[in-house]
Amino acid sequence: MENPILQILNKRKKGIHVGIPSFCSSNKLVIETALEQAKRNNEYVLIEATSNQINQFGGYMNMSPKDFKEYVYKIADKLNFDKSKIMLGGDHLGPQPWQNLDENTAMEYSKELVKQFVLAGFIKIHLDTSMRLKDDNKNEPLLDETIAKRGAELYAVCEEAYQQLKKINKDAIHPVFVIGSEVPIPGGTQKEETLSVTKSKDFKNTIETYKEIFSQFGLDDAWNYIIAVVVQPGVEFGSSNLHLYNRLEAKSLTKSLTDYPDIVFEGHSTDFQPKFKLREMVEDGVAILKVGPALTFALREGLFALSMIEKELIPNESRSNFIETLENYMDSNPKYWEKYYTGTKNQINILKKYSFSDRCRYYLSDLEIEKTQEKLFKNFDNINIPLYILHQYMPVQYIKVRDGLLKCNAKSLVKDYIVNVIEDYNYAVK
Repeated sequence: MENPILQILNKRKKGIHVGIPSFCSSNKLVIETALEQAKRNNEYVLIEATSNQINQFGGYMNMSPKDFKEYVYKIADKLNFDKSKIMLGGDHLGPQPWQNLDENTAMEYSKELVKQFVLAGFIKIHLDTSMRLKDDNKNEPLLDETIAKRGAELYAVCEEAYQQLKKINKDAIHPVFVIGSEVPIPGGTQKEETLSVTKSKDFKNTIETYKEIFSQFGLDDAWNYIIAVVVQPGVEFGSSNLHLYNRLEAKSLTKSLTDYPDIVFEGHSTDFQPKFKLREMVEDGVAILKVGPALTFALREGLFALSMIEKELIPNESRSNFIETLENYMDSNPKYWEKYYTGTKNQINILKKYSFSDRCRYYLSDLEIEKTQEKLFKNFDNINIPLYILHQYMPVQYIKVRDGLLKCNAKSLVKDYIVNVIEDYNYAVK
């Protein structure tokens, strides 16, 4: 069977400006919502995990690639979702988790990493070897040749792993690959800065360097499966700032795609872009749109709104106090936010809860927070939420409930916040 991502991108060669969103999240409610939307529309859904989230040592999710696949499939089974329509991707696969190690050790770990992703049946692989390792010169930029050489080594391992997988499953789908070194910081920038769109000459140099190095490795056939290059088209977000897409500033870059009709761009950190900007990106060749923090930001926003309603309708002794519980938990476990937020104590407290970089997402799947979330939902199971209260705290959802388009229960209301983000991406890629 042909890789479904190839099927989507082949439409572009016919002049149809389509693309695909990539949902980069491990949150159960986010994945559930993404699958439900795909089921309603009878579509494929692409879900990705990073090398920091899952790897052979567990990552911060304490899962291997195989574990993550089973985790997603378990959610799909509960929804009676056709698992053949789930496309799993691995993001930033390479030495990113092991940058403090020497090249030999970091690359051996990276080879085992990509091998496990391919053997687990992930069909989209982002080979990211753009970071310096312990024995690289810290005073000089990492050469494109070095990046491409390490990428070729990892690609060769992926191909070997696929051939191994085919012996086990003759119907295994060949993965497609994304390359490129201009990768925005995962999760957004940490400070205000001016973005520079990738220069056309740098993009072309990346392609030509990879082609030369891959040829030296005897990997010319790889270009049947390398579908995209990560570039910086001029989009990013930080704790409090957004950089919106400007197609005029990106024109030189996007025009250079005409020289490579089999390649598209992959855009990282597209979170919080207006839907019409996302659509412009797809039209201009940024056909793979990665989104992550915006999904959990929307989830957190919905949970906070529900928590505010709880304060109005639920007796004090029965409340979950979701907002306060999350705040206290983040304060007692600061490792995921303390390096990212600066300012006065009050400014930091505001950023912890509301910033675009959404460091809250690292805590939403912790057992204590999940239990608090369950209590929040249960508190609404046996009561009716008055429409006038819903109008006050969830005005968008109020309209859908009023018009009979949305159930007025806690879980449905919160998930609809995520739906609104997903539908912006569906608008952009169709």
